[in-house]
Amino acid sequence: MAVETLDEKIIGYVKDTKLQHIAVIMDGNRRWAKERNFPSAFGHKKGVDALKKTMRACDDFGVKYLTVYAFSTENWNRKQEEVDFLMDLLGQTIKNELKEMHENGVVINFIGDLTKLSKKLQEILAHAVEVTKDNTGVHLQIAFNYGSRDEIVHAVKEIAQKVQNGEEKLENITEDLISNHLYTKNIPDPDLLIRTGGEMRVSNYLLWQIAYSEFVVTKMLWPDFDKNALANAIEEFHSRQRRYGK
Repeated sequence: MAVETLDEKIIGYVKDTKLQHIAVIMDGNRRWAKERNFPSAFGHKKGVDALKKTMRACDDFGVKYLTVYAFSTENWNRKQEEVDFLMDLLGQTIKNELKEMHENGVVINFIGDLTKLSKKLQEILAHAVEVTKDNTGVHLQIAFNYGSRDEIVHAVKEIAQKVQNGEEKLENITEDLISNHLYTKNIPDPDLLIRTGGEMRVSNYLLWQIAYSEFVVTKMLWPDFDKNALANAIEEFHSRQRRYGK
């Protein structure tokens, strides 16, 4: 009898649970660097490597959507040097990796208030979205300058403006209508939320969308996250009973 491979087992779990969307809070880059007496910038660079591994693993396992928390609305409060580095890292990473991601069929999108970013960075991100929009592989959403409360406020303002203009009726405001005004309006809600680094909080991330997501928290720091770690999280997800309040 043939021995089942890791990929075959996890693909089976993904199909069995109808797992479509994994959201990740990529925590621990700075702690990982500090433990090794490296500057935080090195930890962030290793975090990019972990993201590439995770994205490839999603493709191998048949997970269609991956959303990652890269920069929050609160992260502007970090030292200016680190903020500048993270802005540059995003731009350089997208430029360096776009060709390979496009060839692998990745669909790239960004969620968050991108108007706060430099014009040059906005152009880089918009180009990546345009180039990959017709691909059919993994849908990668990068949450950048993202805060869930900010997102909900933005949605409420849009809906209120439509009501004020007579384009929408107050009685037509439903959960679906609100969902359709969020940054994630074109993708399903996350089935699984993974947080690395061991912290037990959601940090203003996808508050509306994770209403019935399963949570997996690991003490592993994000730069150490890889295909096996993702497989373990999916295996844990497979063991859960999703009741949706029933």
